[in-house]
Amino acid sequence: MVKHQPLQVYERQLCLSCLTGIYGCRWKRYQRSHDDSSKWECSWFFLLCCSFLLLLVWSYFWLEILALCHIVLGQQLNLYWIHKIVVLAILLTTITGVVSIDDFWQDEWDIVIISLQFTGPFLHIGALAVVTALGWVIAGQVVRVERSRLQVVMLVIYVSLLLVLYMVPLFISSPCITDRSKLGPRPAVIGRRGAPMLAPEHTIMSFSKALQQKVTALEADVTISLDGVPFLMRDRTLRRTTNVDKLFPARQDHDASFFNWTEIRSLNAGLWFLRDDPYWTVQYMSEKDRNRTANQTVCSLAELLRLAARTNRSVIFSLRRPPAQHPRHQLWVSDALKVIQRSSILPEQVMWTPDWYRKKVRAAVPLLRQTSDEKLPVAELKERGISTLTLHYSQARAQDISNVSVNVYPVNEPWLYSLMWCSGVQSVSSDAPHILKKVPNPVWIMSADEYGLIWITSDLISVAIVMGIFIFQKWKMSGMRSYNPEQVMLSAVVRRPSRDVNLMKEKLIFSGETHEHTAVCGQQSFESNLNTSTIIT
Repeated sequence: MVKHQPLQVYERQLCLSCLTGIYGCRWKRYQRSHDDSSKWECSWFFLLCCSFLLLLVWSYFWLEILALCHIVLGQQLNLYWIHKIVVLAILLTTITGVVSIDDFWQDEWDIVIISLQFTGPFLHIGALAVVTALGWVIAGQVVRVERSRLQVVMLVIYVSLLLVLYMVPLFISSPCITDRSKLGPRPAVIGRRGAPMLAPEHTIMSFSKALQQKVTALEADVTISLDGVPFLMRDRTLRRTTNVDKLFPARQDHDASFFNWTEIRSLNAGLWFLRDDPYWTVQYMSEKDRNRTANQTVCSLAELLRLAARTNRSVIFSLRRPPAQHPRHQLWVSDALKVIQRSSILPEQVMWTPDWYRKKVRAAVPLLRQTSDEKLPVAELKERGISTLTLHYSQARAQDISNVSVNVYPVNEPWLYSLMWCSGVQSVSSDAPHILKKVPNPVWIMSADEYGLIWITSDLISVAIVMGIFIFQKWKMSGMRSYNPEQVMLSAVVRRPSRDVNLMKEKLIFSGETHEHTAVCGQQSFESNLNTSTIIT
């Protein structure tokens, strides 16, 4: 009797080979393992997750995906040593970058919280979808025969995370979750330094571009020259926005207020825009606009007021006080008031921001609209005659907006403009009036009932999917336990026939027939020899 060993069939597992090969440089079949990952490799997986969360779309984000695929397929985690070095380098670089950005961008972190007010509902749904999908990985680990403390901890953490996500909408507050009937009028757009994305800031060309975008007012930063002429300049020096380094190289780091008006007027205020292209918009400018930009000069306050009066627009400006050793240190407010009084603009079209000598200013020009960039109680605002607050977007709160007229700066993105619109802001100062012009309605707005329906529906769908995943994984695992290795092998052969498998089966059959023929011939020879020996005897 000839015994035949079961035929071992190796399936081509290209996907699994790529996963284990890229992640751990284990390309051979014998290098793979379904054993539990070591604590050391799990710690590298944790570092990989940290790098992934910090970078999100960095070049090594796909390693996180590969690690999750390893867990799903039950493969042992074994990150290749080169990848470990790169992950550590990325982690250290990212931490260093975050610390450096925090030093330079410390005042802008509030934008993260504000952005969550706008994106919160959508981030909740996205996070719920991701955690629900992770149920496949968790279920695959929990339903195993071997019970461990780690499996219980994973299940408890996963269920807790799901419950937290299910309840998160109770704590989400967004101005855009409101009835459309309560939506206020569209906030007015003020050209901050004109339209600095389309033309050099604080130039006549920039303000003209802003007026073409239908802005309701023009905003500027005013400095007093050495001879008492108010002119428009944002920086302390003239180096960034003029060619002072060529005309006055020895004085390029001096305060802008220590130049007289003749010297300031001789500077070019447009070539830097063509050279630096700060907003990547120069390529879209016509040849005529480029020539016009190249000939721009520093603008005075008187020129801005004449332009505003001619186009019936308001003007809001902040006034910077010259240094103590400046000859106009005590006369800077008077210099600005004289220009306003001599211009043809109506006083009520000028929004006065400086808090210095406010009583004197109100006595000299009573009709000026008093504004402030300092948050004060309503009673004190009324006492000072302040009718408008000019606040940074991070300082604007619902209670402030409801009690006084508020102008928010800088608002350059449609989503932030939509958020301010839903908050009830009356006006915004923008560097990009050409972008906000294209926002006729808030990007999104929904009532509380609509959001509640979306919340409950998404939670129910998530619960159903998670329960289905766990039931399927349990059924799949119980089915695998009922099979013995030969049944699994034979079912694989039957279900996936191929030319190679058929050829091997034919060889096996031929081999079996040969062994049977040899056994029969041997038996016949034995019997004939036995008969021969009997006859002889």
